Amino acid sequence: MLLETIPRIKIVGEAGDGCEALELIRTRRPHVVIVGLGLSRLNGFEVIARLSKEFPEVKAILASLHAGKEYVAQALLAGASGYLAKDTAPAELKLAIDAAMDGETYLSRDVSRRAVNAYVKNIGRKGAPLMGLTPRQREILQLIAEGKNTKEIAFLLRLSVKTVEAHRKQLMNRLDIHDVVGLVRYAMRFGLVPLETQRG
Repeated sequence: MLLETIPRIKIVGEAGDGCEALELIRTRRPHVVIVGLGLSRLNGFEVIARLSKEFPEVKAILASLHAGKEYVAQALLAGASGYLAKDTAPAELKLAIDAAMDGETYLSRDVSRRAVNAYVKNIGRKGAPLMGLTPRQREILQLIAEGKNTKEIAFLLRLSVKTVEAHRKQLMNRLDIHDVVGLVRYAMRFGLVPLETQRG
């Protein structure tokens, strides 16, 4: 019913279980498939996984009442292009279909909010990578990544060369990275300095 309210959407089939869904996909080759999680015979995860291998050009969006991170992760790992709450609005369903057709991944607002919250909690438990460093170490790491040598860093921070060397040694020990190239890569990886800032 929701799909019928969206302009330029043509419904080419509707299946009663997972096996029937795969058969219909094989014969009718839709561009996008909306898959329910609780299908009989083959559940939604399995349908999407088989679909991804057999017909990678067909995009699958999972619609489910469950918005837990484990369900979302399993759907995306199976190859889903989107994950929607079953009570989603037509406008959001259209956004998900458009995103799938463009080769992007779409998560409904509630699912996205839960996923982000879970990610932030996970990062908080592990500790954000740069938060394990002191402010001075982060400052020196950024200057190293910007291509500054020890004397330049000492001048900019109004420190002695020996003090900068001591901070750099502590930084390397903390990160278990023992060369400048590795420090630069680390800084770029975690967004401390953009790629274009690094000297060529």
